[in-house]
Amino acid sequence: MRVIVVGCGRVGSTLAAQLVTEGHDVRVVDRRPTARRLLPPGLADGFLLGNGFSRAVLEAAGITHADAFVAVTSTDNGNLVSARTAKETYRVPIVLARVHDPRRADLYRDLGIPAVSSVRWSVNRIHQMLLHRHLTPELAFGNGETLLVRSALPAYLNGRPLTDFDVDGEIRVVEVTRAGRSLLPGHGVPAEPGDLVTFAVAATALGRLCGFLDKELGT
Repeated sequence: MRVIVVGCGRVGSTLAAQLVTEGHDVRVVDRRPTARRLLPPGLADGFLLGNGFSRAVLEAAGITHADAFVAVTSTDNGNLVSARTAKETYRVPIVLARVHDPRRADLYRDLGIPAVSSVRWSVNRIHQMLLHRHLTPELAFGNGETLLVRSALPAYLNGRPLTDFDVDGEIRVVEVTRAGRSLLPGHGVPAEPGDLVTFAVAATALGRLCGFLDKELGT
């Protein structure tokens, strides 16, 4: 992909370096000349000095041909303006933004711009680690509101239909690994010893999932 990253702090520079390692064409924009030092030598030539909402700077970065645009500066206002410019003026297919104040996340979403709140993600992750440390999420969606969790089943659940663990809007069994083979459990398929089950679970329902699992796994 051809990606423009606005903001060359720790997040922006790390993301840009990872994308370049994966073979993507990356340009990085920042208004601080010293930010270039955070980039690896091979990426320094892709650095542009200026504001991420300046059309002249964005066009110099190749925004008219960009596949993706990411705004990760230190200010919410700057991220919002530059992301809107990329989405509404240049019609970049993928536009993402970082939001520092989680109360503003809904504003981004109303504009059709997916936003990542580091504050909300961190709070959700720390909360999970404090209260549900034996349930380690494999994958998180949004700002951590929905998780994929894998867990072995305690013996007292053997024989129960896997779909019995579903709770509408909160918990759903999406996969089970049995004897080294993965399968999507149909209605009535019972749990067997050694099953490793993948749950899609709302972060707010982790406690309820623990109610199924903690009798033998501990809390």
